[in-house]
Amino acid sequence: MGRHRHYKRRSAQPSELDMTTFLNLMVVLVPFLLITAVFSRITIVELTLPTSPGGEATAEPSFRLEVIVREDSLEVSDTKSILASIPTMEGEYDLATLSGMMITIKQEHPDSTDASVLLEPEIEYDHLIQVMDVVRSATLPANEVTAELTGVVTAATVDQEAVRIALFTDISIGDAP
Repeated sequence: MGRHRHYKRRSAQPSELDMTTFLNLMVVLVPFLLITAVFSRITIVELTLPTSPGGEATAEPSFRLEVIVREDSLEVSDTKSILASIPTMEGEYDLATLSGMMITIKQEHPDSTDASVLLEPEIEYDHLIQVMDVVRSATLPANEVTAELTGVVTAATVDQEAVRIALFTDISIGDAP
């Protein structure tokens, strides 16, 4: 006698997926990632690159500012002679003195916007950016803005106390001689 096997047919209902573990992971992971994320601001700096010798002929500007960043000093020149040499103080560049010189030079040459920042090979990138920022613009207290500088003021006052002044905005970079 044969035995008949009777199988209960299971219903074709889908089984429930337990999402509790996944949701617990998300509750912990999302705040952790938001807290540890580094929010950075990306800024694009437009630079003027030198042209090749076969490029179009341009009129030589009457004044071109050069700032040479050396290991032990900052040299400011006008391509013909060195105007000033600012030594480092305790290993740091004296950017305040450089800023004052840039304002004075801008007052003497208000139409000039070209400048070159030339670096020695071992200069850190951060120093390049700091020097470029000083050459490009300056912030002065509103009561120190003189009549000579009113023509170069580019931005509105900040809290009615400070004025941003554009100095030499067309910057080229290169290797120091």
